[in-house]
Amino acid sequence: MKALRLALALGVAAGTAAVIRYAAASDHQDTPEVELSPRMDINDVYAFPGAADDRIVLVMTTSSPLTPAQTQNASFDPDLLYQFKIDNSGDAVEDLVIQVTFDGSGAEARVNVVGPVAPVMTGTRNKLVPVSPTVSGRVNTTLGTPSGMQVFAGPRDDPFFLDLEQFFRIIPDRKPVSGALSQLPDVPTATSFRAPGAAVDYLAGVNALAIVLELPKSMLTVGGGGNARIGIWGTISR
Repeated sequence: MKALRLALALGVAAGTAAVIRYAAASDHQDTPEVELSPRMDINDVYAFPGAADDRIVLVMTTSSPLTPAQTQNASFDPDLLYQFKIDNSGDAVEDLVIQVTFDGSGAEARVNVVGPVAPVMTGTRNKLVPVSPTVSGRVNTTLGTPSGMQVFAGPRDDPFFLDLEQFFRIIPDRKPVSGALSQLPDVPTATSFRAPGAAVDYLAGVNALAIVLELPKSMLTVGGGGNARIGIWGTISR
């Protein structure tokens, strides 16, 4: 599960539409169970300003790292429930959920997005909200409307700026036994922070499956008593 705590600066000047107060770290296949079930692994949850001051973008990525060859056949799991959970009352319990499910696989798969809507139940137990989808359509396509919710679900490059060389020295059992990442040198190639513009994206050319939503901020604060500070986290469950 990934979580963000952010303040939506509703009604203020452009450029301050969203301020991240807390963000959890990235997470890529950190347990044997997740490696066996990569579609259940949440890599990252993002929230950032949308195309207009009154809009916000939410992103959940999963299944990284996918090589170009793996990406060709990678699909979201139709047996899983992908959720964005929103707390807009400050009690760390979701007041709204956006539920994402998939039908089929491959290029013909369809994505269904329900919400934001009050959940049937809160906490670790999850149940589908019995309402019609807000947006529905084929994956790898921009769906919805610019004034309402827009949705994209499909593979995207997974940016990952981390000193993997040092990480694998600290936790050597996480170093892959094959592939490009297994060839990282044992001797450090940098002894301090790299110069601006010289940071290394170690997952360049490697993909994740991404669920991207853009919607009006007001859709996330409804029922929150006008509270502009919200918490956002993501879950994947069966």
